[in-house]
Amino acid sequence: MKTDIILCGVGGQGILSIATVIGEAAMHENLYIKQAEVHGMSQRGGDVQSNLRISSNPIHSDLIAKGSADVIISMEPMEALRYLPFLSKEGWIITSSKPFVNITNYPEVDTVMADLAKVKNVITLDIEQLAKDNEIPRSANVILLGAAQKALGIEYDKLENAIRRVFGRKGDAVVEANLKALAIGKEAQR
Repeated sequence: MKTDIILCGVGGQGILSIATVIGEAAMHENLYIKQAEVHGMSQRGGDVQSNLRISSNPIHSDLIAKGSADVIISMEPMEALRYLPFLSKEGWIITSSKPFVNITNYPEVDTVMADLAKVKNVITLDIEQLAKDNEIPRSANVILLGAAQKALGIEYDKLENAIRRVFGRKGDAVVEANLKALAIGKEAQR
């Protein structure tokens, strides 16, 4: 088993939380993991990216080579396109369809979405609207994780258990909101 994942978005959107949950699930399966994070300027809406590599065999590098990512999980559609050169031919992009327009020269949204539609395996979801509609506005990132579950190759119950461990110290309400978000994302990917 080997899965190379790029997680990307804008600071404050919860990318590193998703990476933590995936890593927690992988560790409890006795898999090897390596992670490299690039923290942007989250207070100013800078980009945030994390390479997460999971394998049943030892991993020697924490960086993902161009053309070899199995999955790109993006909280923002333009960020998904930024890392497109890293996606393998059979790889998956799972991204929010709603842009986070924080720069004056943000490309036309229709152009961004048209470019994403050219990718063989892509799932786009309006995770913010799904989160709002389900009264879990702070869990949009976990909706995206639920939508990515099959592409990640991690069993659903393993992600549920990881959410319980990662968010447990924040209380039952936070755990339940994130479990609900994971289920919404899983259902939305169908």
